[in-house]
Order: sequence, then C-alpha cells, then structure tokens
Amino acid sequence: MRVALAAAVRTLPRAAGLAYEPKFDGHRLVIVRTAEEVVLQARSGRIVTSAFPDLAAAALHLPAATVLDGEVVVWHAGRTDFALVQRRAAATAARAAVLAQSLPASYAAFDVLELAGLDLRARPYERRRALLVDLLLPLGPPLQPVPMTTDPELAATWYETLPASGIEGLVVKRLDQAYPAGRRGWQKLRHTDVRDAAVIGYTGTPRRPLALVLVLPVGDETPLVSSPLTAALRAEVAAELASRTATANAASTAAAPATVTAIGLGEVPFRPLDPPLTAEVRHTSTRHPPPEVLRLRPDL
Repeated sequence: MRVALAAAVRTLPRAAGLAYEPKFDGHRLVIVRTAEEVVLQARSGRIVTSAFPDLAAAALHLPAATVLDGEVVVWHAGRTDFALVQRRAAATAARAAVLAQSLPASYAAFDVLELAGLDLRARPYERRRALLVDLLLPLGPPLQPVPMTTDPELAATWYETLPASGIEGLVVKRLDQAYPAGRRGWQKLRHTDVRDAAVIGYTGTPRRPLALVLVLPVGDETPLVSSPLTAALRAEVAAELASRTATANAASTAAAPATVTAIGLGEVPFRPLDPPLTAEVRHTSTRHPPPEVLRLRPDL
C-alpha cells in the first residue's frame, strides 16, 4: 500500500476548498483489517504488527476489508513523545506486550482508503473524511480521527498553540482531492525548517560515528556533512550500525570509504550506507551552517 506524501511549504496556504489537520509527531502506519486478521504496515511497506499488539487488537473491531492511513503516537505528560514511539517500534514481540500496558499507543487516523471492501481512494477527501469520522467515533480510543477544520483562522491558531502538545505543524489537503498514493499531493507546514533527509553514510567509525552524510529532499541532491553528532545521537547511530552488521544483508556498513566535500573541511572520507537511513534535520542553507541532525527516523 503506497501512502500519500506531503510537500513542505513555508507559509500557511489560504484558499477556498482546503482542509487543515494537525501533524502529529509519530510514525506513519497503515492499518489493514482483512477478513481474518489485522496487519500493520509502515510507510516503507514493512509489517510491524507485532510491535503494536494494542492497536492490532483495537483494529479487530473495524469491518473486514478496511484500510486506514494515519500516525501512531504515544502520549506522555500531556504531549506526544516521539522517543516513546521509537521504543515501542523497536521492541521484540515479547517486550511489545509489556510496553502496550505501560506505554499504550494511540492511532491518529487521517484517511480511510478502503471500507468494507469498497476502494475509496478515488473519492474526494471530503467524502473520505466523513466516512472516517462515522467509522471511528463509535469505536473511540485508541483509534481516533485527527481533528480537521476548513477555517484557516482556526488552523493558524492550531499552528501557534498546539506545539506544546507535541504537534509538529499542519497538513493541508484539498477537499475535492483523491488520495494521492505515492505522490506529494498534500502540503505540510512545520514550525521550524525541519525536514527528513536520507543518510547515505557517516564519518568516523561504526562504534563512534562523528557526523552523518546527508542528501536533503530539496536542491541538487549534493551530499552534505552534518554538524557533529551529540553523544546521544552517536550512541543511537552506533546501535543502528551494529544492528545492520548483525544481519546477513547489511554488508554496507563495512563498505569501502568514499569522500564528500564539506564546507570548510575539503574532502572528507565517509563510510557509505545502503540502504540509507532517514534522519530529521534542521537546515537553513546549503552554504552555512551545516545541517543539524535532530534524531533518526527509523524505517518504519
């Protein structure tokens, strides 16, 4: 199931026929309710059902042959906590059952792609939204429709006030729009110049990575070297590299070093990664300063 994507914008779009939704800070998740079971699919296509048994159990109440698109989040102290979602996602099946009790997941659904065997992707968003609300409101948590408004003034208020709850920004969709599977047919407005970048390599050693080599989703795709990683990020990247090394298809962590040109440093050797990781970075210019890595985005 290819999911719809969003293109970043710098200002709040204002026009007739637009819908605005909060952008939750979690992991993208497609819920597939078949006639026999529930399958949870990540954006990458990876099946992650075992990591979220609480959501899988709740989704059994959906009609057979129903598909939802949304975000899995974990609430803590009144706000969504991305680190706790990562913890849930990385758990073994045995550990996931324990974490489902102590760190229950919630599902912020923002689209219904199939309902009781009827493919809705060609229907306008406005119709899909109505069906989504009718479907989920009687069920209640942990499966809930995201809030939505067509009022740009209310959307602007959300944008200014909801970050305290862990909301990243807004997603904007056309009311008459079909589901843009595999395309950046939606728009997203974040509070900072934060974006997801492909991590194609790293400097340093697998046990002590120093910086990441990134390709941003804008510009000419020239690789950039990030600013030095924090101690916490070094440990997280090292753990990811160790995990890759332990699998049979992760020989890329031992690939021969390549080089990349870094501003002020000249040619810098780095170790390539294939497939790449994804990281959330803050970056304002291709010249200065270098991108700051905020966190890894697991390929969920």
